[in-house]
Amino acid sequence: MSRDEAFERALEALSRKERTESELVSWLSERGFDAEEVDAALARLISLGELDDARFAHRYAEDKRELRGWGPERIRAALAGRGVGSAEIEAALGADDHDGQLERAVALLRRRSDPLDQEAGRARALAYLTRRGYDYELAYDAVRQCEHDAA
Repeated sequence: MSRDEAFERALEALSRKERTESELVSWLSERGFDAEEVDAALARLISLGELDDARFAHRYAEDKRELRGWGPERIRAALAGRGVGSAEIEAALGADDHDGQLERAVALLRRRSDPLDQEAGRARALAYLTRRGYDYELAYDAVRQCEHDAA
């Protein structure tokens, strides 16, 4: 195999699905390319702007926030699991302020339309939001806001 072949295969892979540097390294290695070929392909892709973990992190975070309602902790864990560096993760999450998170959390609870007038319902709502990646304090605020709006 060659550097050019590694580059071409990587470019094909990126045309089908955006990937992180770490994912692309694994993908190329699984297909028999050696470390030198993989490094050369990645360097070329990065220099051409075809591979960018910061861009990936921003798009991923935005998609998960808007389409799935994920909170920052769940997004952080997912990006870290994909090999994105902490600086890129924090930059991607930096655009998400408290008010935006609260608004999304409240919208998630309203869609569920579970009753929040009993302690058990509030506990389920808190657990739901924390599983979605919202910190406990924000989840609590969202439950209280929904409870107040329903009264």
